[in-house]
Amino acid sequence: MRRPLLFVATLSLLTLAPLAQAETAQLANLRVNFSGKISPTALPRVGTAPIAVTVGGRIATVDGAPPPQLKAIEIAVNRAGHLDPSGLPSCTFSQIQPSTTAAAMRSCGPAKVGEGSFAANVVLPEQSPFPSVGKIVAFNGVQKGKPVILAHVYGTEPVPLSYTLVLRMSPGKGAWGTVLSARLPQVTTDVAYITGISLTLNRRFQSAGRTRGYVSAGCPAPQGFPGAVFPLARASFSFGTAGTLSSILQRSCKARNRR
Repeated sequence: MRRPLLFVATLSLLTLAPLAQAETAQLANLRVNFSGKISPTALPRVGTAPIAVTVGGRIATVDGAPPPQLKAIEIAVNRAGHLDPSGLPSCTFSQIQPSTTAAAMRSCGPAKVGEGSFAANVVLPEQSPFPSVGKIVAFNGVQKGKPVILAHVYGTEPVPLSYTLVLRMSPGKGAWGTVLSARLPQVTTDVAYITGISLTLNRRFQSAGRTRGYVSAGCPAPQGFPGAVFPLARASFSFGTAGTLSSILQRSCKARNRR
């Protein structure tokens, strides 16, 4: 099954100036630095090619006080590319949770689609559902018959812990083709609070004699234009009654005439 994913470009009026790789959103004392990128940035003018896409955020407060607990994450991605798990093995939640990173890879290594990092401030180790610092390994998953991304987090500090974040996929609206969303465990800031999360989807694999990507995209700039500026993703972090912080990550690509 092919799902539209990555981007409809808006044209740069002059040249493709480099864009900042982080955007900051702030609400009262709460601040989130959102980041995102694609690689490579030189992509076909017509058709698509495999890419790696990264989206993440760092959570802090202006005065250094503990931030409110992160309740939910939503990443809406542009509709002119593709996320295509067909041809890849899939994994289930029970195969990787609970487990170490090594054990999760033994169970579901062929289904791996990316990796990333996770950070939290853990106040009460015996009550926290996640580690203070952890590696994320993302797997192509299935839950209730529908495709999901299983983001497995494992770390050893302050004690060995694993947690798996389930990123569900749903249709978007307008420029956004697919929405990835996940809810986090209900934890008070007296126990632990998340300070950062980042995920890169970069799986390439062979199918039908050609190289395919779990994520693929093109740079649909018209002839005569060297490339485009486009909204890569809209990232939103929800903090419950404390509010939601969002940012649209604008990025650039260069168009090439051949795949």
